[in-house]
Amino acid sequence: MKYLNIKLSMFLLLGFYSFGQKAENDRPNIVIIYADDMGYGDLHVQNPHSKIPTPNLDQLASEGMRFTDAHSSSGICSPSRYALLTGTYHWRRQFGIVGSFGEPFFNESDVTLPQVLKYNGYQTACIGKWHLGWNWNFKNEPSGEVAQWGGIRKFYQPEDIDWSGPITGGPLDRGFDYYFGDGTINFPPYAWMENDRFVRLPESVMDVHNVGFDIEEGEWEFRPGPKVEGWNPYEVLPTLTKKTVEWIGKQDSNKPFFLYFALPSPHAPIIPNDEFKGKSSAGPYGDFVYQTDWVAGQVLKALKEKGLEENTIVIFSADNGPEKYAFERAQKYDHFSMGEFRGLKRDVWEGGHHVPFIVKWPNHIKPGSVSKEVISQVDIMATLASITNTGLPTNAAPDSYNLTPLLKGKAYSSPLREATVHNTYEKIWALRQGKWLYLNGPSGEHSKMPESFKELRGYTDFESAGLLFDMEIDAEQKNNLYDKYPEIIKGMQGVLERYQRQGYSVESRQ
Repeated sequence: MKYLNIKLSMFLLLGFYSFGQKAENDRPNIVIIYADDMGYGDLHVQNPHSKIPTPNLDQLASEGMRFTDAHSSSGICSPSRYALLTGTYHWRRQFGIVGSFGEPFFNESDVTLPQVLKYNGYQTACIGKWHLGWNWNFKNEPSGEVAQWGGIRKFYQPEDIDWSGPITGGPLDRGFDYYFGDGTINFPPYAWMENDRFVRLPESVMDVHNVGFDIEEGEWEFRPGPKVEGWNPYEVLPTLTKKTVEWIGKQDSNKPFFLYFALPSPHAPIIPNDEFKGKSSAGPYGDFVYQTDWVAGQVLKALKEKGLEENTIVIFSADNGPEKYAFERAQKYDHFSMGEFRGLKRDVWEGGHHVPFIVKWPNHIKPGSVSKEVISQVDIMATLASITNTGLPTNAAPDSYNLTPLLKGKAYSSPLREATVHNTYEKIWALRQGKWLYLNGPSGEHSKMPESFKELRGYTDFESAGLLFDMEIDAEQKNNLYDKYPEIIKGMQGVLERYQRQGYSVESRQ
């Protein structure tokens, strides 16, 4: 925390940072609701064949702008969260997720959205799933062992960790004034944390072979590690919802706030609460999405009841595409979580990162508007900085475009973004430029697609050195044009290499 204060104070002193002259009550509040593993096709408003009712998110779309070509930075969790909070492509730091008891994803030089908003007078809070690492205090190497997923997994037991002091490196050291959450629902420690300390210390270990509760779809996916006695995963989403509604109710209408509400749903374990079971026609997962929609509705209701609705920007999106269970779900329930797109979570195929994205901003965004513009979650930082008249330090948010004119209805004759990088792991890269999508290999797959699903959707494998698709007419990525347009591919390869080499993709951010 001390380093954060010194760092931003230096920006102020050196003149890299500037604030506007707006009064506090003129600046909009900001709420980001971030779903976990939710597919583009899960929202009823953008999938007419969806088997899941999503009335609250449909209503949000009717009151704001829905983007039909929005992307997360990665096809997996931690990297996308990092990118959203920094305006920086995740691959400039690392590719993988933060594992159980992992170190922070961030470099200390990273500037985050909550930091800059906080220093512009915003009250900031993060509630829910963090999954971006902490500075844990270990007494020794992990002393536990368990057989899981075909191997022996070592894990930390409660006695291996020093729980006596604050746990640094988390939300409070990234610009948030307040944090409440369980970290990551399927990773230890299974306990509630408030700010930088645990509400109650873990004293037992999660038995990954006997969790103690039933699950109707998928797997528990719990990693072994410390938990508090009586930990009930079915209480996680309701508790986070209650805490979020309470936090909104405590806000001063004269002081702007930024809330990042990171949901653990509909990520596995797929565990809808009893009152939501049977509410969809897509099985337990569909019911869990329905509950996720209900949670979003509770947040919107809390804003309205507090009289904050008219001066609050609400952004809804998801960290990546749906999990592998979506293949079986499509064949069993005729519900396609990935929508019309090829691939799932982890893939560089479109379905891995093409996500829901809705923005509501009363009196600024035309209700019910739809944008086909290609955007990325890295754009959130520059956009909100512009809207709140918050200057950004030089070199911060190097990949973030300002979408404010787009939100206000400006039409562009050419794409707003020069290009957008799609990536999950180190070897497979894609670049979207206008209607063209280039991949640097013969496949964007990481999540193995069953042959039965390929037959169902009419997919074939490719053998060329790379791939090229015209996304205006081939969003399903079935017709490879790689051999037809060598000059387009050469140009796109050059753009990708330039972005990778120079450390930024937006000239104005330098």
